[in-house]
Amino acid sequence: MYSKPATITEIASILNVSPSTVSRALHDHSSIGQATRVKVRSLATKLNYEPNLSAISFQKGRNYTIGVILPELSESFFSTIVSAIEDTAAKQNYTVLIAQSHENTDHEKQLVKRMKDQRVDGLLVSIAKNTTNIDHFQCLKNYNIPVVFFDRVPPIAQTHFVGCNIKTGTIEAMNYLLKKGHRVIGMINGPKTLFACDERREGYIEAMTKNRLKFDPSMIVNCDLTEQGTLMAYRELLANKRKPTAIITFNDYLALFAINYSRHSDNEADKDIEFVSYSNLPLVHYMDVIPAASVEQFPYLQGQKATDILMQLLDQKNENNHVPLGYYKVKIESQLLESRKSSAIKPAAIVG
Repeated sequence: MYSKPATITEIASILNVSPSTVSRALHDHSSIGQATRVKVRSLATKLNYEPNLSAISFQKGRNYTIGVILPELSESFFSTIVSAIEDTAAKQNYTVLIAQSHENTDHEKQLVKRMKDQRVDGLLVSIAKNTTNIDHFQCLKNYNIPVVFFDRVPPIAQTHFVGCNIKTGTIEAMNYLLKKGHRVIGMINGPKTLFACDERREGYIEAMTKNRLKFDPSMIVNCDLTEQGTLMAYRELLANKRKPTAIITFNDYLALFAINYSRHSDNEADKDIEFVSYSNLPLVHYMDVIPAASVEQFPYLQGQKATDILMQLLDQKNENNHVPLGYYKVKIESQLLESRKSSAIKPAAIVG
């Protein structure tokens, strides 16, 4: 037995047939008789033959590798998306390369170049919080590398994306608080550069308008998504003449930052402020003090759908190796969930 895997040429030499005959036999080609196929496969097993993946990739014009660039893998939301991407890609025999921008646009640009140099077949991306120009992604069209954005998507029409309907989720969150009697509701939003922040703001305004309440711009404060930035935004809301009795935060992490701060406040009224957030992180439900409700954004489904779209784009490359025109745009309906409710999450509705 060989000490290393045998090649098709070595198998052909031993059986005194052509390499092409061995290749067709290993692929069960109809032109090869059953007896020959059995002989070839038997010897291939004995000699520890393994397919040359590089040759197969070259023949099919693919490396069977896709890249993923996201802000922070340490966040439960993004790690869930990565699990979905890996699960879905594995079914198509793809390897996944994962990289973190750490919310740094310059680093994000470097990662795009590295992914290109690694010759990934396609890229899945959730942009950094300060990314406003996506030329570094658009240039991948020159290399026929399709890009699909997920969750944090750029507000540009000529892109493929999968996202959650944040606007309707915000309206649902606002209506939830209004029904509980709150009339002065604050919002700790994320950076203005993120399109999802615009959706939160739009949902907030629409809910106020439909409930015949005056919109006060000072009730929405932006922050940089850090703990310090969250506390600065929270203090700004508390200092407002119209002190809020409820606050909606950009995500569960920001809600926990603010809740922890309010618990240690000398003002007893601060401890009564009610919070609603986004993400519906599993760990939140095991804490003592948590948001009253959170908007479920279905991260696993987002990752799954984004990967499915990327696979379709790779399959649809025409004979000239160009990605076809037209853009996939998928919106998953969000769902507001009260904390520690026993009711199960409903299946997400998908638009697009």
